[in-house]
Amino acid sequence: MADPRRRVPRTDVLLAEPRLAKAAQALGPALVKAAVVAAQQRVRAGEIDVAEIVDHAMAALPPTAASLRPVLNATGVVVHTNLGRAPLSPAALDAVRAAGANTDVEFDLATGQRARRGRGALAALAAAVPTAEDVHVVNNNAAALLLCALALAQGKEIVLSRGELVEIGDGFRIPDLLAATGARLREVGTTNRTTLADHRAALGPDTAFVLKVHPSNFLVTGFTAAAGVAELATLGVPVVVDIGSGLLHPDPRLPAEPDATTALRAGAALVTASGDKLLGGPQAGLLLGRRELVERLRRHPTARALRVDKLTLAALEATLRGPAAPVRLALDADPAALRARATRLADALARHGIDATAVDSVAVVGGGGAPGVELPSAAVSLPAEFAERLRAADPPVVGRVERGRCLLDLRTVPAEDDVRLSEAVAQCTS
Repeated sequence: MADPRRRVPRTDVLLAEPRLAKAAQALGPALVKAAVVAAQQRVRAGEIDVAEIVDHAMAALPPTAASLRPVLNATGVVVHTNLGRAPLSPAALDAVRAAGANTDVEFDLATGQRARRGRGALAALAAAVPTAEDVHVVNNNAAALLLCALALAQGKEIVLSRGELVEIGDGFRIPDLLAATGARLREVGTTNRTTLADHRAALGPDTAFVLKVHPSNFLVTGFTAAAGVAELATLGVPVVVDIGSGLLHPDPRLPAEPDATTALRAGAALVTASGDKLLGGPQAGLLLGRRELVERLRRHPTARALRVDKLTLAALEATLRGPAAPVRLALDADPAALRARATRLADALARHGIDATAVDSVAVVGGGGAPGVELPSAAVSLPAEFAERLRAADPPVVGRVERGRCLLDLRTVPAEDDVRLSEAVAQCTS
């Protein structure tokens, strides 16, 4: 028998094949060559026939030159940090694509002169929260808080309740972040109870500001007390409020979640928030508040290191000015409509012999927002082994395993993706 290795076409010959040559133009030669070499190895191992080598190389190529893969979020966690937090709206995605080319991000087309960077996004944010005298944007909420401490409290004291010494994920802690700026933390009160009197007693000549941090990823219940923003604003020092989740206005669905407008009206000097949580936009740190303080932050040398790029500015402006973002649509989804979708999907899958049923479920906000809030939802229930299989499907689907079943929660799956979801489940049985 002839050695199969002698029948394998040379790499350069394969790379010249029209389909692979076209793929190399879109993805780059390195990715295509790696796929070709892997297919050649499979021929040598006797796993595929030499005639199949191009087809297998093409099938192994990623859809883009980046390694990130789009997934269907069927976890029921609306803002899933591990899945990239807020999915962008179609309007924001269009804006990002347009901004990927040369743009007027820092240029006035009318005068031909340099212009304020990101003026469109800043104007959109100011219009969304007219209570704020001025606004600024940095690359995430931790950066916003960092800039506040550097610009306002370096070498001074920040007064903070012990009940708000939050760890924000992956081991990063608010106290460590603030201490790294050269500010000194003055902890007051106890884990479960901190009063206005506790804050007042801690004030002194070195007090830069009082910081109020929303404990957005945990709840303390029972015998508790906390001073509100309106109370803290009577102390005669600036109050900086980290609301975390990026809610700009009160939301009746999330009555306990703080929002920027209410905090500013209550007397906050500055509010910091995330752009990629409840706002539903890109990763960004939002700063809103008194004009003189925002200007101090903007002119601080560190602001340059924390500034956002044109893609973020484009996505943020489109999120603020455009139609409702996917996060908002998921939060507002009607449970009855979700149940009807789950029933249709489960019935269709069952007709193909798949053990699928429609069940009621409970979704959550996630992403460090609205802890303890449960959102009534509906899911397609499948055997537990589908969880692993679906992660290998195209597109990958991430569900959750609960009581020995794989649940695909539809509150986090847009209705227009129901067909793709059904097809991914069907792949798992073939």
